[in-house]
Amino acid sequence: MNKEQTITAIEAARKAHIEQMDKIKFLLAGKEVDNLTPVSKIKCTFGQWLYGDDESVKSILGVQFYENLDTIHETWHMQYAKIHAIFIREKKEGFFSKIFGVHKIDALELERAKVYYKDLEEATKELLRILDTSQRRVQALSESKFH
Repeated sequence: MNKEQTITAIEAARKAHIEQMDKIKFLLAGKEVDNLTPVSKIKCTFGQWLYGDDESVKSILGVQFYENLDTIHETWHMQYAKIHAIFIREKKEGFFSKIFGVHKIDALELERAKVYYKDLEEATKELLRILDTSQRRVQALSESKFH
């Protein structure tokens, strides 16, 4: 991955996490939402980049910085999983198919989701801060670091 691709991946991660926060706001407002982020930190778009070739990313960002990014990204997904579990339920439809869908939640579950959302907002702020720092760090590196 070259310098430009790395910067693009970081920008895409930033955008994706902001979009997911908007989708979660819509869920909290009772609206229907498509394409929620996977709960697994390795299955989201950013996670596929971060963990797909982690040795390359570690060498670009530095091990300590990579570990900090991994930690906050994992925290974000742990907070997100709490909200996801409230809104998304597995429905069995047939022997081989499973459909995941948003279901109606009660007022207590909604209040709990709103509390989790506040925690997710804090994790998002930290993740965005680290992504911004990562981008500045990558922009400052020589192109030779990427080959």
